[in-house]
Amino acid sequence: MITWVWYIGNLVPNEQHIIERVQTGVRMEKRILKVLRAFADYRDLTLGDLLEGIVLHAFDGECPFNPESLERIKDLKKFYSLGLDSSSSHRLTEAGAPGPRTKPRKKGKTTK
Repeated sequence: MITWVWYIGNLVPNEQHIIERVQTGVRMEKRILKVLRAFADYRDLTLGDLLEGIVLHAFDGECPFNPESLERIKDLKKFYSLGLDSSSSHRLTEAGAPGPRTKPRKKGKTTK
């Protein structure tokens, strides 16, 4: 049985899209980045190519990974002690960061 590449986007023959890439300085949780780098290396992709594929699939509401890839990612998460999942995404607080941001008080009259 032939196994096709890890995401369907690669199955479109000879269709080229001219793009412009920019360098970015995105901050990311350390263990997430380790898993992404290891998975990109496993698939012989650059980190940027992997992230582009993930984001384009997410924008379409699709999962970019087949069951084999998800199993590999699960192993990498275990290896790098990454216990976070999608339910953690809006609850991450950076070590040493101040508490939650609050809206500044409006200047003006104060009540006694």
